[in-house]
Amino acid sequence: MKPNYLITIIGPTAIGKTSLSITLAQHFGCEIISCDSRQFYKEMTIGTAVPSDEELAAAPHHFIQNKSIFDKYSVGDFELEALSKLDELFPKNNIQIMVGGSGLYVDAVLKGFDEFPDIDENVRTEINSKFDELGIEFLQEKLLEFDSDYYQKLTTENPQTLQNPQRMKRFVEVCLGSGLPYSSFIGKRKNKRDFIPIVIGLEAEREIMYDRINQRVDIMLEQGLLNEVENLFPHKALNALQTVGYRELFDYLEGKTTLEFAIAQIKQNTRRFAKRQMTWFKRTENATWFDFQRDRKEIIKVIENLTQYHAT
Repeated sequence: MKPNYLITIIGPTAIGKTSLSITLAQHFGCEIISCDSRQFYKEMTIGTAVPSDEELAAAPHHFIQNKSIFDKYSVGDFELEALSKLDELFPKNNIQIMVGGSGLYVDAVLKGFDEFPDIDENVRTEINSKFDELGIEFLQEKLLEFDSDYYQKLTTENPQTLQNPQRMKRFVEVCLGSGLPYSSFIGKRKNKRDFIPIVIGLEAEREIMYDRINQRVDIMLEQGLLNEVENLFPHKALNALQTVGYRELFDYLEGKTTLEFAIAQIKQNTRRFAKRQMTWFKRTENATWFDFQRDRKEIIKVIENLTQYHAT
């Protein structure tokens, strides 16, 4: 029996991942799993750079606009659904494709997560209340108190996480809810996968990447991003809408900034987001990186060698 291969395309926003995934899907005759956490939501189209109708028609896609912003949906939910979909797809073709810029979601499918205890809802409520009252410093102090080793590890390896309220709340609730350090649950679970991952990364010189991002934002605005955000404004507090391209225009609609400033902020924050993506993805084990302009035939040849693919 042939082994299953999951070709996974990673890289920063606006680098050309969608285009490459379609080229590969057409060449290998397979389907595409999207793991872009912003593209799950059907109410968000322009600001999340959802593939065009032509692109969606060029190859079968999954997990594109399949949820609502009102749905509760976690990375763990996605992991289960994506693996289930792959179980359906591999019997048809032992090569399938996954693409997206959400590093946490990529890791969920390729490696899975450690298993953490269920947390009492009262603990979660208390932490949220304290955070609203005292801010991120409360979470930082609690993590330092209950899991100083993990706190120091984040300080050294991933300091931006210490400023991320959602991640920090999770760390603290596990500590408080279990009475054990968050780090004590890491690396205990072995997640088996019935496929071999082949990770392809796309990259570009920083200035080129930033120019592409600026151009994409301009195109989104021409396509009607402001109108899309206006329609979503009544729901601006939803977690799904706490994302670049939406937050900045919500501020404009509330009269906090000018439109010109909001657009400049979208570009700047998207560039920062792309930089964080590259930091995350560069840690990916056994990834093969290509310049975004590399001849697609050369990338295909590398994948064919890795998968021992033979066209029929």
